[in-house]
Formats: sequence, structure tokens, C-alpha cells
Amino acid sequence: MDQPIGGQTKGAVPSFSLSEREKNVIIAGVLLSMLLAALDQTIVAPALPTIAASLGHAEYLSWIVTAYLLTATAVAPLYGKLSDIYGRRSVIFAAILIFLAGSVICGLAPNMFVLIAGRAVQGLGGGGLFALTQTVIGDLVPPLERARYAAWISGTWAVASIAGPLLGGGFAEHLHWSLIFWINLPLGILAIAVTSKPLKKLAIAGTTHSIDGWGALLLIIATSLLLLAVNWGGNRYAWSDPQIIGLLAGSAGIWFLFGLRLRMANEPLVSLAVLGNRVVLTGTFSMFLLQAGSIGLAVYLPVYMQATLGMSPGDTGLAMLGLLLGTVVGAGMSGRLVPRLVNYKRIAHIGIACAILSLGILAYLADHAGLLEVEIATAIVGAGIGTIFPVSTIAVQNAVDRQHLGVATGLLTFLRSLGGAIGVAALGAIALGNDLPLAGEGAMAAELAGPRGSFSVIFLATAAMLAAGLLVFAFMPQKPLRGYDASQAPIMPE
Repeated sequence: MDQPIGGQTKGAVPSFSLSEREKNVIIAGVLLSMLLAALDQTIVAPALPTIAASLGHAEYLSWIVTAYLLTATAVAPLYGKLSDIYGRRSVIFAAILIFLAGSVICGLAPNMFVLIAGRAVQGLGGGGLFALTQTVIGDLVPPLERARYAAWISGTWAVASIAGPLLGGGFAEHLHWSLIFWINLPLGILAIAVTSKPLKKLAIAGTTHSIDGWGALLLIIATSLLLLAVNWGGNRYAWSDPQIIGLLAGSAGIWFLFGLRLRMANEPLVSLAVLGNRVVLTGTFSMFLLQAGSIGLAVYLPVYMQATLGMSPGDTGLAMLGLLLGTVVGAGMSGRLVPRLVNYKRIAHIGIACAILSLGILAYLADHAGLLEVEIATAIVGAGIGTIFPVSTIAVQNAVDRQHLGVATGLLTFLRSLGGAIGVAALGAIALGNDLPLAGEGAMAAELAGPRGSFSVIFLATAAMLAAGLLVFAFMPQKPLRGYDASQAPIMPE
């Protein structure tokens, strides 16, 4: 399934040949594309209990998020290579169109299983939108100056963080939950219109690549088996049942074959040369663990608010702003501080430590906390988690040369998406295993359902994920950030 594609074309436009205004127009255009995918993540969470109550099969609730993350994970490494061959513009347009096709399937879904399938199609496009946005910014700006563009990315997430929960909760409570998917159509058309002209300024890189189809297939199978085991273990089946043991053994076997494929393929899905760099290895794996906690918390926090605090879907959307805006503020502050501090890793160390402490307090107060306490705690958690994103992205991109920029960025996106998928599935298994309510209309539904477990276990599990990520991040080597003069420096072995 290795398919040679591509040919010689014009080289990429050097970043120094573009004016600041031209760079800003290009970056603004691709950020609008990223907004499309970012909004779809934040808009879904407040509506999840309503969707489960409407379509049934609440035990598959986590797969509304997991299906998206799974396919987005699998295709992220491919988009960088495809954009090198066909150009950033055409590949971004393809990703948007695939994303919109998935949105139509979701909007028309008559049951939970069709909705999950539609979310998987959305992920095929959304994975490219996230990866290509950061790759384009990496094309235009050297690491030393890249941190200041973190404010642009933070602003994009700020819009998604504010508009997403408000729209998602409002649609679910007052109109219909399917509107959270139909709204993607006008936004997608607008994104294509805005990015069409500025992206023409980025030429095709002009290198010939081969797409590792077998590697992509093995990756999808291995990840799917692992997620099924985590989702069903302790819920549908006991962890010791042969079904779960078989899924875990099958996943381990396929992961082993995937590792062999990385060594055998002429151009593997994930470059071993890049993965062997210690900065890349520790930076991406720490993001895997931290994203597992971050995405998992964002999915189950609305469920906690509705089941324990008795909030409506619309009110939940407003209450989620503490966590989401905290993440944006943390990322923005971190991005501004990175180029000013020699020891820029310390920003993330302090931020994640504060997030872990706040989660511990939230776990202690979970069963009797008021809305104010929850808002303060989740805002601190969000701000702490937000500090890691600019630091890890810039550190990983700074550790490789321009030739490997797309590969390294794709790998970072890949592991972030995989971490999010694992985190949602793992917290879903914990929630179901502890008899936590996943659907219904607030506290009344929880009361009618009988005694329930405590959501404290969700917050403690999230804190454990963040602590593991912080430990791995502590071992990441720190290198001075490069400017234009060093932008072509080769990868330094670790």
C-alpha cells in the first residue's frame, strides 16, 4: 500500500520574501480554518447529555468525541506529506470539504451509531485543519518569533471557547441539538472564501513522497481495539473477561506490527529520525498525557454540572467558560513569556502544578461544591493546562530543521489527538464503572435513577493524567530558540 505520488514543482516561498502584512493575512486565513474544527469540539460538550437522552445508547456517549479524535489522529501524519506535494491550499480545502460532509451526516443522524459514524468522517477533515494550521505558521515564522503568534491561536480558541458552549447549550435547550452540526456549513464556506487568495502565496514544496497506507491501516486498527477495550472494560465486560483481554492482546500485537512497519517502510507514517530526537519524543509524549486529561475533563465536566449541580444545558454552556477561557488565557500568557525567558520550561511546570492542585481541591468538594467554587477551580485548571501548549509546540518545532517541520508538527498533532481519544475513553470507562449518570435532565434525572457514585473519581483521574504528563515533560531537554539565521540548522542528536 505504499503509493508513490507527487513530482517536482516550484519550491516553497521563503518566509523572508513575504512582508509582515502578507504573513499576517496568510496566518489569519488558516486560523479561520482551524476555528471551524475548534468550534466543533467546544460546541458538542454541553449538548452531550441531551443527545444521549434523545438518541439513547448513553453507554456510547464518549464515542461521539472518541470517533472524531480517532480518525483525526490517524490522518494527522498524512496531511503534512500531502500538503508538501499538492500545496497547503488544496489540501486545506479538501480537509474542510470532508469536515462538512461529516457535519451533514451528523445533522441527519437518526440514531447514535450514525452520529458516531458522522463524527468519524468529521475527524478525517478536522485532523488536517489542526495540523496544517501549525505547519503553515511554522513555514512563515522562525521559533524565536513563533511564540508571539500563540496569541493568535489563543484568540481563535477564545472565540471557539465562548461561542461554542453558548451555541451548543442554547441549541440543545431551546431548539435542536442537530443545529450544532448544521452551523458548520456556512462557516466552512466562509473559511474557503477567506483562505483561497492568501494561500496562493505558498507554493508547493516540490518533493516526491510515498504514502504509507499499511502503516495508516495498522494505526487505525490498533487504536480502535485499544479504545474499545478501555470503553468496555469494567462496564459491558469485566476487565478479566476474555473479550477485554482479547482486545488488549490484539491491540498490542497490531502496535508491534506498526513498530515493525516504521522500520521497514521506505517512508514510514511516523519518521523514526524525528521521533529519536529527545526533545520531540518527550515533548510529544507529555502532550499525549496532558491532552488526555484536558479533553476528558472538557467532555465530562458538563455532565457533572448537569447531574450534580442541577444545571440546564444552556446554563452548562455558560459555566464551561471558566475552564475554556482559562485555557486560552494560560496559553496566551505562556506564548508571550516564552521568548522572554531563558528557562521557558518553567512556565509549564508552574502552570500544570497549579492545575493538579486545583483538581485535587475540586475532587474533595465535588459532592457539595457550589457553582462559584467549581468556576474558580476549573478556571485555574484551564489556565494551568493552557501554559503547556505554546511551550511544547515551539520546543518541538525548534528541535528540528525546516525539512522535518511538517513531520514533527504532524507527530505532535498525532499524539495530542491520540491522547484526547484515550482520555475520553478512559474517563468514560471510569464514569460507567462508578455508576455516574451520563444522560438526563439535571439533578432530577440523577435522583430518579437512584444512588450514584461520586464525580470525585473523574477529577482525581484527570489530576493523575496531568501529573504523569508533567513528569515526562520535566525530562525534555531545553534548547535556545532559533531565529532566522539558524532556521536551517540540522536536527541535533540527543
